[in-house]
Amino acid sequence: MARRYDPERRQRIIDAAIRVVAAKGIAGLSHRSVAAEADVPLGSTTYHFTTLDELLVATLRQANEGFAKTVAAREALRDSGADRADLATELAGLVGEWLADDRTGVEVEYELYLAALRRPVLRPVADECGRDFADVLARRTDPVTARALVALIDGICLQVLLTGAPYDEGYAREVLARVTGRADTGSSG
Repeated sequence: MARRYDPERRQRIIDAAIRVVAAKGIAGLSHRSVAAEADVPLGSTTYHFTTLDELLVATLRQANEGFAKTVAAREALRDSGADRADLATELAGLVGEWLADDRTGVEVEYELYLAALRRPVLRPVADECGRDFADVLARRTDPVTARALVALIDGICLQVLLTGAPYDEGYAREVLARVTGRADTGSSG
């Protein structure tokens, strides 16, 4: 039997892995569950991803791309001459856009990101995402403040995801402005 040429199969497997994690969590991810979701033979998943860790790395990389695209679309984040208070406003809006766009995608990204606690192979990918974001922010502020902003944004996002509370853009703007050294005088409560 001739092998069918399928250049998109690897990508379909990664997309299926994201859907499996969205539906069942990382605990539900296996070569078998991904093969079924992608509608490919089990051997295809193990051909493209010898281990589950390899599949998780590819899945986390793709999940990170969604946030990277959201950041890249924000031209104001690259404007090194803009005011730091504007940075807080821009970041608060970015987080709101990201959380509103595809909540399931954000949940999957954080689930994969936090899986790095138990799966060391994911740590470099998780770290890369945070470093890349900090590098973008360092154009608008200093490297230490940029890292603090990334940590604060991660904390805000995790609180929203874990509690189911609505995202409070005013609160985010206020605390982000405090980190940038440009605290607003008003309080969002």
